[in-house]
Amino acid sequence: MQAVIFDMDGLLIDSEPFWKQAEHEVFSSVGVELTEDLTALTAAMTTREVTEFWYAKQPWQDASLEEVENSVVERVKYLIETQGQAMQGVHDLLDSLQQAKVKIGLATNSPKGIIPSVLQRLNIADYFMAYSSAEEVSKGKPAPDVYQLTLEKLGIEAHQCIAFEDSLGGIKAALAAGIKAIAVPHANEFEHEKFDLAPYKLRNLSEFRYQIGNALLSQP
Repeated sequence: MQAVIFDMDGLLIDSEPFWKQAEHEVFSSVGVELTEDLTALTAAMTTREVTEFWYAKQPWQDASLEEVENSVVERVKYLIETQGQAMQGVHDLLDSLQQAKVKIGLATNSPKGIIPSVLQRLNIADYFMAYSSAEEVSKGKPAPDVYQLTLEKLGIEAHQCIAFEDSLGGIKAALAAGIKAIAVPHANEFEHEKFDLAPYKLRNLSEFRYQIGNALLSQP
């Protein structure tokens, strides 16, 4: 195991409530009525995809898509920088990986500008050798592009690396890039059969052991 790539939202930081709050505030301000069913569909989308989704459903006036998207991002950044908390096991795992000289990367669907806010808020910026946002590639997760870009930045081959993901789209992206993915589902989804796609599953990052990673990489 020469490298590990982490997802960000919902895995390193408990930021998903911030995205829901920001999207509700901003889209409501331009007249969009958000419903629970449709909001569930947008959870795995990039910010641009979410903005385009709601505009297609309920077009607004007096603000461009870019302005609305930027408002969501800025609101999320503020919430992260003032309230963000690390998920269980993040600091201990990063510390042990660094001591073992394992390369550490990050691959996220979130806008690139949010990544430094997360890393600084959690005081973990020094652990990461590379990070990539879906903004830098043609397609976000579940496409493999953002993982492939991170592998390139780390100078690592997929078969030398494992990924940690909390969403089905992220797991699909890692696997499509040839990376063995470990699912870390949220507690209310831990037993959901969709996570059977991942070759291994943890309740939180504190449960990870090196034997797990090495065993995964030894599988064909």
